[in-house]
Amino acid sequence: MELKVYINGKLYPKEDAKVSVFDHGLLYGDGVFEGIRCYNGHIFKFTEHIDRLYNSAKAIALKIPMTKSELKDAVKSTLEANNLKEDSYIRLVITRGVGKLGLDPFNCSEAQIIIITDFIELYPKELYEKGLTAIIVPTIRNHYEALNPKIKSLNYLNNILGKIECINAGAAEGIMLNKDGYVAEGTGDNIFLIKDNVIFTPPTYAGILVGITRNVVIEIAAREGLMVKEEQLTRYDLYIADECFLTGTAAGIIPVVKIDGRSISSGKPGKITLNLLKKYQELTRKSSD
Repeated sequence: MELKVYINGKLYPKEDAKVSVFDHGLLYGDGVFEGIRCYNGHIFKFTEHIDRLYNSAKAIALKIPMTKSELKDAVKSTLEANNLKEDSYIRLVITRGVGKLGLDPFNCSEAQIIIITDFIELYPKELYEKGLTAIIVPTIRNHYEALNPKIKSLNYLNNILGKIECINAGAAEGIMLNKDGYVAEGTGDNIFLIKDNVIFTPPTYAGILVGITRNVVIEIAAREGLMVKEEQLTRYDLYIADECFLTGTAAGIIPVVKIDGRSISSGKPGKITLNLLKKYQELTRKSSD
């Protein structure tokens, strides 16, 4: 079946899904996006993703020309048109629109709404069983008073530079520090570590995306009777951790077993991480919005 892409109220075959070269999303990375997962036909944490999308848009003074309810209906219709009833991935993109060769965003046309529904595999299956290796990359996370990481903007160059650095070093993922040298997040994921049966994760003011999967994991941990602390973390804290894992919409929960050449404990995924992964998978299999 030929994949169809939603653009401004119409469905186009994948090869015909196009935007103008004068769109400010292309010219300047001027826009916002969300990645959303669909499990067994249910869109996971749909409302939370839509709310975050609209918050990102408001933060950059971008008006989305649809209500939240209308946008949710458009997403569902696109999934149905592509007959994606099982596990799938949704990419919602809102660009500033077509404008001139200049920075002024208020010369642009109405925002462009793009909905892509497809499949995604961020990491190979074996890494969920064996764990992945990571390095702390040289590129620091964006300063929150420059481009706040809480905004999921189309300008992802900061993350991409970090990704290039970890790939060049032969690692599966890169961990980014903030301007003060504290741990922020991975190039595309939030980060957690476990020490003495306590779970630690950087606070939101450390310059991170407020991850929806991150929040779900914190809720699962609380139900499992585990203590979660949001604290400033250093690379030292990562090196001496008993366990470490990353979270994200596309990634889910994935163990980290080595950082900067240092094995995390035994160098294998830990039991708390694996239990959280199991509970997360159970939740996604039965949840609906």
